[in-house]
Amino acid sequence: MHVLDRKFYERDTRQVARALLGKKLVRKIGRVELAGIIVETEAYCGQDDSACHAHRGKTPRNAVMFGKPGHAYVYFTYGMHYMLNLVTQEEGNPCAVLVRAIWPLTGEKEMEFRRKRRGTQLANGPAKLCQALGIDKSLNGWDLTVGSKLWVENYKSIPAKSIIATPRIGIHYAKEEHRKVLWRFLVQSEKV
Repeated sequence: MHVLDRKFYERDTRQVARALLGKKLVRKIGRVELAGIIVETEAYCGQDDSACHAHRGKTPRNAVMFGKPGHAYVYFTYGMHYMLNLVTQEEGNPCAVLVRAIWPLTGEKEMEFRRKRRGTQLANGPAKLCQALGIDKSLNGWDLTVGSKLWVENYKSIPAKSIIATPRIGIHYAKEEHRKVLWRFLVQSEKV
């Protein structure tokens, strides 16, 4: 197991979002380990990015984003879903990467039980992967670099030619200039 250290997250958010593709997201619940390859991410770049939760400043909800990089920012949305973000860049600069999808590797049966789904619908969206991995608000602020409960490991390097960049999804509230930036990154072939 090679858990990503804090230095990995201390870079430009867009670089981290690309570099996370092919890495293994791991969730440990008791003796059960659930894991998948990260295949889709989105970068949210601080207070100058109107799509970012920190755009209007620090609040109790987004306070984790202002902290040290390498922590989980988990929030509840639409009154029913959790979303997992990984805090990036330097402390005080509220940036994060939304993990949008994983390709299941370990604990797939447990994920199927949690999701009541199988196959491609298992973790192909940010809320779906949180449900499949049992990620909730209790992990908000969790240090991803300690290697317990929730962490990211080195796994595969995805060649640049296999990465697609598109506009981010579901940010209709953001300024047009921020809706158009190509800060959503995904692996061309879902199966890595």
